[in-house]
Amino acid sequence: MTSIRIGHTASVLSNGKVLVTGGQDSSKELNTAELYDPSIGTWTSTNNMINARYQHTASVLSNGKVLISGGYNVNAGILKSAELYDPSTGTWTTTGSMANTRYYHTASVLSNGKVLIAGGVVSSVTNSTELYDPSTGNWTTTRNMANARQFHTASVLSNGKVLVTGGWNSNYLNSAELYDPSTGIWTTTGNMNNARGFHTASVLLNGNVLVAGGVRAAGANATLNSAELYDLSAGIWTITSNMTNARYQHTASRLSNGIVLVAGGFGPINPLNSAELYSPPTGTWTTTSSMNNARQSHTATVLSTAKVLVTGGSNLFGILNSAELY
Repeated sequence: MTSIRIGHTASVLSNGKVLVTGGQDSSKELNTAELYDPSIGTWTSTNNMINARYQHTASVLSNGKVLISGGYNVNAGILKSAELYDPSTGTWTTTGSMANTRYYHTASVLSNGKVLIAGGVVSSVTNSTELYDPSTGNWTTTRNMANARQFHTASVLSNGKVLVTGGWNSNYLNSAELYDPSTGIWTTTGNMNNARGFHTASVLLNGNVLVAGGVRAAGANATLNSAELYDLSAGIWTITSNMTNARYQHTASRLSNGIVLVAGGFGPINPLNSAELYSPPTGTWTTTSSMNNARQSHTATVLSTAKVLVTGGSNLFGILNSAELY
């Protein structure tokens, strides 16, 4: 990449390119954005965002534009602003601001085209949620989650509901809840077997959800190698095989064959370059080749070519601008 970055986003556009936005370098939050072209394997800069931001979200809308929301920068603090990237022109425009400032939140594109923002940090950890309507450019608040949370995950299920898992709110959480877009109501569902934050959640081809890794408390011994499955039809969690390596702030990518690739993250002591594969039919993990660089808080994006693009993050040598393909 042209810039070193951590806490950035990476989004696959309708033209197959990948838009990377914001994050931090070694001294500041970034407003820069760049594009990766898988057909030639090169990066080019595109126009800067209106606001520098870190730990924001990026959502590809049904009209092809990318919605950037929230985040943080040292000059403005926690942001409520949102902006849209138009791939056809390479330009950014402001859109309606969120009801709340927030970062470390999640953003989920619903089947009706709206975007659900959940949790994160306002001034403290919040349970508030809101919806963005691309047709109007406006935000509306919706019902609060049962639990305030940050460092959680949000997954759009095959039935259109959104499953939120874990995270942190004074303690790490094992709770999970479901948002129903048709009613705007949250309902609690089965608790995970382990409290966890900074984990990953992957929707499998059979509709179930694989949760892997994370941390359950502070300290090296609290890093998790455990994994569990959410049964969509029953609303319960079952334990599956442990990963080879305990890790958090890693990535998980569902490949075209349904296997899930987990890469990098922070181990009990240091950032990892290891990667492993979860096979849903067997419920087992196998190691695969390691990345060229250890990295945590990076991004991993499944390309239209079926390869996985990993970008940025950090390791013991600092913040990275490197990218690699699996």
